[in-house]
Amino acid sequence: MADTNAMADIRGIDIDKLAKGFADETLLMKRYVTNASTSAREIRWYQKTAGFLDSTDTTGITASQIANTAFKARPVVVEQSWTRQTSYVRKYFVESPWISEEDIKDTDIDILATNVRDLVKAVANQVDSRIYAVVSDTVTSVPADGGNVQTGAATEDGWDDTATGDPITDIMAAKAAIRTYRYDAENLVMLLHPTDHKNLLTFLINVKGSSIPQFSSDRVKDGTVMELLGVKIVVSTTFTTDYAVLMIPQRSATWKSFSPITSAVINDAGIGRKIRVWEEGECILTDPKSVYVITDTQVG
Repeated sequence: MADTNAMADIRGIDIDKLAKGFADETLLMKRYVTNASTSAREIRWYQKTAGFLDSTDTTGITASQIANTAFKARPVVVEQSWTRQTSYVRKYFVESPWISEEDIKDTDIDILATNVRDLVKAVANQVDSRIYAVVSDTVTSVPADGGNVQTGAATEDGWDDTATGDPITDIMAAKAAIRTYRYDAENLVMLLHPTDHKNLLTFLINVKGSSIPQFSSDRVKDGTVMELLGVKIVVSTTFTTDYAVLMIPQRSATWKSFSPITSAVINDAGIGRKIRVWEEGECILTDPKSVYVITDTQVG
């Protein structure tokens, strides 16, 4: 049975003084979005229509009138459009139970430091999950502000079926779809759950190994794929299994911080202390067409 702060079992002098547990997993979504601050809890922002400006089709004229203007004719009139969006700051808030002064003094484990670290990570994990939810949009059915990310099902029976699945084709289709809206598709990251990452590796080594032997042998050595087809691969259990989400870092979305992550220790003299951690902000999906979600990567 696991012990909490008031239980005696964790205070023995003969126990290993290092509290060992599962390896910490890096919280990473903030590094792939633009980070900005906001001074108000209501965030009003404008989403520019994706793609290049062009003339509107009319009866008998479907080609661009920008490129087909007669001599002495007046130029075609086009203009950019924006959609006003409103988002609201979310508060991520957690605290520990009261930790007695006696436990703080004679417990082998540094209870205060451990709780501060892990409560901070608990808040950061929820922020990480929120950013992923907004960026992935159709995966989590938020729907995210701005919404309407591009999506398409994986080839045939998905990446876990090496006979019919084809992640290479799926990734290329995603890049082509993002490029359709005039975004640079050569600087993408792909967000994968570890299970989908495993299926991708299996396909590349077992199925395509004979076609790209050097790549296959290198992956057997190091067991990781950092980049494929110009797409950086990011793996985390935060991401939803059965999906692959491609996005443009520092372009697709923005994290608006109202209050950065903060921790405080509340002291009740002679009794004990309580740790409180919070962060306030919201993620906004500024460029939904720069995101592509490959669905049904695991059909089997």
